Amino acid sequence: MNNDETQNYSEQDQNGSIHEPRMWRDDGWTARVIKNDDDEGWAVEMIKDGEAEPALVGPWTMGRDKKNPKPLDTPAFHTLVKTASEVLRRHEQQLHATLHKSVVVNTASATITVNLDIVPDEDDPYAMLSALDDGGDQIAEVRVAPNFKLTRASAEQWIENEFRRP
Repeated sequence: MNNDETQNYSEQDQNGSIHEPRMWRDDGWTARVIKNDDDEGWAVEMIKDGEAEPALVGPWTMGRDKKNPKPLDTPAFHTLVKTASEVLRRHEQQLHATLHKSVVVNTASATITVNLDIVPDEDDPYAMLSALDDGGDQIAEVRVAPNFKLTRASAEQWIENEFRRP
């Protein structure tokens, strides 16, 4: 490794970026190479700025000496950022799918979309049941228990009961 490479690894610029062999901070992310507790190898963790827990932890490649980890570099960091971002995106999609349900009901006079939006408040969780007409305008909205089961049958029953609280 020449002096330029050594200097690049330990540089920290004005934006708070760090480019070191075992820690790389840039673009809102930090990659840290850590000892793998499960075996003799190494792992890398990706932490998004402002988050306490890593978004991604995975195995990391051994260096040529088969003892120390391979140093982080720009291409590896960008790949890790892309992978960690995808993990977060999928987690957000799963959370959204868990907290937001929707059913479309065709009545004799209209097509009504019934939505259930769960609010996971730690002290007082609840859900909002709402009905929208064909144009997307809200027809009704009521507060329900967070464990309310939205099905086609429960939506039809709510509509038939003139949107009274189930």
